[in-house]
Amino acid sequence: MRIILLSIFLLLTCSLYAQPFTSTIRGTVRDADTGIPLAGASLRLASLESGIMSDVSGSFRFDGLPVGRYVLTVSYVGYEKLVIPEILLESGKESIQDIRLSRAANQLAEATVLTSRPVAYNSVQEITPEQTLRYAATYLDPARLTTSFAGVAVANDQANGLIIRGNSPNSMQWRLEGVEIVNPNHLSNAGTFSDRATQTGGGVNILSTQLMGTSYFLSGAFPAQYGNALSGVLDMYLRKGNDEKSEFTAQAGLIGLDIAAEGPFSRKSKASYLANYRYSFTGLMGAMGVNFGGEDIRFQDLSFNINLPAGKAGHFTFFGMGGISSNTLKADKDTTLWEFQKDGSNIFYKNKMGALGITHALVLNKGTSLQSTLLGSGLTTSREEFAVNPKDFSTALKQTEELSKSRLSVSSIIATRFSDKTRLKTGAFLTLQSDMVGTSAKPAPADHTVEGFVLEPFASFNHHLTSRLSTEVGVHYLYYSLTGSSSVEPRAALRFQVTSSQQLSFSYGLHSQLQLPQVYISGKEGNPALKGNADLGPSKSHHFVVGYQKNFRKNNSLKVEAYLQELYHIPVSGSASNSFSALNLVETNIDTKLVSTGTGRNYGIEATFQKYLTSELYVLLAGSVYKSTYEGSDGIRRDSRFAGGHTFSFTGGKEFKSGNSTWGVNTKILWAGGFRDTPIDAVLSASTGVTEYLEQEAFTLKMKDYFRPDLRIYWKKSRRSYSRTLAIDIQNVTGTKNEAFGYYDTYKKQTVIQHQLGLIPVLSYRWEF
Repeated sequence: MRIILLSIFLLLTCSLYAQPFTSTIRGTVRDADTGIPLAGASLRLASLESGIMSDVSGSFRFDGLPVGRYVLTVSYVGYEKLVIPEILLESGKESIQDIRLSRAANQLAEATVLTSRPVAYNSVQEITPEQTLRYAATYLDPARLTTSFAGVAVANDQANGLIIRGNSPNSMQWRLEGVEIVNPNHLSNAGTFSDRATQTGGGVNILSTQLMGTSYFLSGAFPAQYGNALSGVLDMYLRKGNDEKSEFTAQAGLIGLDIAAEGPFSRKSKASYLANYRYSFTGLMGAMGVNFGGEDIRFQDLSFNINLPAGKAGHFTFFGMGGISSNTLKADKDTTLWEFQKDGSNIFYKNKMGALGITHALVLNKGTSLQSTLLGSGLTTSREEFAVNPKDFSTALKQTEELSKSRLSVSSIIATRFSDKTRLKTGAFLTLQSDMVGTSAKPAPADHTVEGFVLEPFASFNHHLTSRLSTEVGVHYLYYSLTGSSSVEPRAALRFQVTSSQQLSFSYGLHSQLQLPQVYISGKEGNPALKGNADLGPSKSHHFVVGYQKNFRKNNSLKVEAYLQELYHIPVSGSASNSFSALNLVETNIDTKLVSTGTGRNYGIEATFQKYLTSELYVLLAGSVYKSTYEGSDGIRRDSRFAGGHTFSFTGGKEFKSGNSTWGVNTKILWAGGFRDTPIDAVLSASTGVTEYLEQEAFTLKMKDYFRPDLRIYWKKSRRSYSRTLAIDIQNVTGTKNEAFGYYDTYKKQTVIQHQLGLIPVLSYRWEF
């Protein structure tokens, strides 16, 4: 016993008096509008008595810093003061900051901002890679992290399809480096009722966190440069690889095995590379004959970002991502184990996605910059289902599903600052797109391609009216060649700096979004010669947001927003008076003539209190109450499928330091109102063999409230040249059986409630050197 006590004492003593390991925080300070380096910017770390200044190239560096957490404050004459919290410095890894400052136009001297790239006055949240690694049960996916934000919920635990302010997940848009891309997720059929691929969600994000820089999540009244979305935008940006020394990251866990490398191409150049490869842990287990719940799930992906400075010719980046995934379910040979209709099927699902692009940034003069991007992305999925005969295990093809999407986009944006108070940003996106939907499933066979180009020019004018009052007005235009439809969309925002720590804001936007491919091809009634619904224009919405924000000391803030979204030109049934509306679609195929006479309405109020990670503690408390309704062709206003009524999330954690070790305990608690479902006609379903609904009672059933607590515990250990992190994530600690949807099961011959995921532990080990 004495030996054990003595050993513990020696370990504690060594920890207390261990020489702290050091690393570097460095980067550049640039003008947010033009990208011009800012020489002489003042930078100060909260833990240091003195600061430093950026050099003539805008570069700065803090060398010899003990590893740990830092808060960086950046100020420059004539610009808004910027505070960057939650900087994590680890041994073996430099922290490289790309800092962008915005003109202040004589704003109050003590006013500060907490985002390095302002993109909107309202309804915008910054997502950093460090938060994705720290928050509980994110599965290294920024989309899953957004459930910590007010007004956001997931459609199903198995996927990252986002319900934003009562809108369908299909109303959201994914962007990479500012340009729209196809669904960037593995297993895009995860968690869906029909097992078909969705437009915007999936089980795992293909883009690894190892490559991500700061991303931005917008949830309404977007600025003029954003279009073709009604509910939200997740704008993902890639970080640049270290241009001075080589660094590596290896990670192993239930999600997969990751290997990342970055560094300079040569000592004489600032050109750098960053690459990551990942292979799923479940895929390794599947190769050894081990499956999960009878399913063989596999995926792998590769992503990269190459940074090429070219002096006076500008700055080039070349980037890409690609992933393949599959999900195979085979009927058990022991038929006594069959419980549900799916148990008597062999299902083969495959998913492929890729994106490749190049950007060019050029400073034209002291007040003007040009940013151009060429980006192509594509997606293909296939699903085959075979019915298994329980007597001899012979199979018969039951249905097939195919989906392909491709986007080739070119964009160019010019930012011009005429004075300290005035800025103009203009640009255009031109996208060639093709969508194919092929199915042998009910309600009718289809195999159709939808092709056309989308043109989206925009202009945004920002002006500081006074030292306290600033405004941004703009216009976005959307044209789609397939339908010949166009939409002129005004945008406006106003911000009033009440005091140095308080501001009021107002935003308005008219937004539009093209229809889903299955909407355009429906109505052909099996005859490809018919036009179907190709004459439908985009769905539209007026979005109003009023916001108030209070910044407290020590990087705490309170934000309250009220919003109203009036949706119109929504496709509803044109052949009958009923409750159908495209607002409630997720992945379902339809076969009816539609007209754009439907409407919808979402309104609510949201509140967010955020304490960034300082003094080894962070808290993010967010909640909303909202109403979501719609009208079909029968003119009756009903609750929508996603009318949960409220969302609540608590995300927080505490770190405990001991010498060169750090323990972290993090939790996330989600509580949301249950979504709605339509009663099932069991008699008709038994007759037809598929789930049939009582459409006249659409969405009158309210599912139970959704509740899920998550937990993440990690241990970080620093060495002289590397650091390592051992962590365990536990999703749904209490094992709550949240409801997903109901369906008629032909094997059980009754209505069944499908539940979401239960308790899932995820162990991971991360090594950075």
